[in-house]
Amino acid sequence: MNIEHFTDQEIVNAILNRNASITKEFLYRKCYPLFKSIHNKYYTDCETPIELINEIYTYILWPNKETHKSKLQTFGFRCSLPMWLKIVTENYCHQLFTKRITVDENNDVANDRNDIKDDSFLSNTRRLDMEDVQKALSMMPNQRYRKLIEYRYVDEKTNEETALLLEMSMANYYNCHKRAKAQYCEVLRKEGLI
Repeated sequence: MNIEHFTDQEIVNAILNRNASITKEFLYRKCYPLFKSIHNKYYTDCETPIELINEIYTYILWPNKETHKSKLQTFGFRCSLPMWLKIVTENYCHQLFTKRITVDENNDVANDRNDIKDDSFLSNTRRLDMEDVQKALSMMPNQRYRKLIEYRYVDEKTNEETALLLEMSMANYYNCHKRAKAQYCEVLRKEGLI
């Protein structure tokens, strides 16, 4: 099936009528790169772009409590369907991120500051006096890694807050985080601080 010959209105109607082949072709094939880039750029609870597509599919078809119409039913065709999906998905990710930050601040339950994997690293940083920490940070060759360690462990920001301050996607942040910790530990070892 060639989805290119369908109009946005025909695709919307097909999705609303639960046409599996058109839905699969449009959301899971044609729009996959769109969802993949959003998945890589924004915070989600999803492990893969496919999980994100599944969530958005449910999200756009779930009826509103007051109007009993889904988001897709209220799509006004003022922009292209892929552009609308991009906006809806980015807003959805922003809501998730905001909700998580609020939960973290209010409950401190899901707060990644208490992450078991980082306990030894955090305790090593806390054991050093601030002068040693600043000296070690200044010796780190990569400035971005230095800022990451400073925000995350000295200022005790969450992973999400640190990524936001460094203007990184979460996927990029986690890769940099691992390398930054390794670089910082190497500096501490060379100085005989750990």
